[in-house]
Amino acid sequence: MDALGVNPLLALGSHIFFIGVSFFALQAIMPQAIIRKNRVFQTQLLFIMLSIAIGSLVSNFFLDISYWSGRLPFIFG
Repeated sequence: MDALGVNPLLALGSHIFFIGVSFFALQAIMPQAIIRKNRVFQTQLLFIMLSIAIGSLVSNFFLDISYWSGRLPFIFG
């Protein structure tokens, strides 16, 4: 099934999904207390980069859990 490109599509979809979720979650932060005034573009860029970093880490975690849980039957079989 890997020859059909299912795993890369699953990974790409997972990364995009978790980047979106982390961007949504970061919207709850009030950056006014820690970001200088009139730095809107830099704040938005920081939010985008943080959401990519957090989303990629979470996505890799879930993809690894999925991969390793799929390999468990080979230990006992």
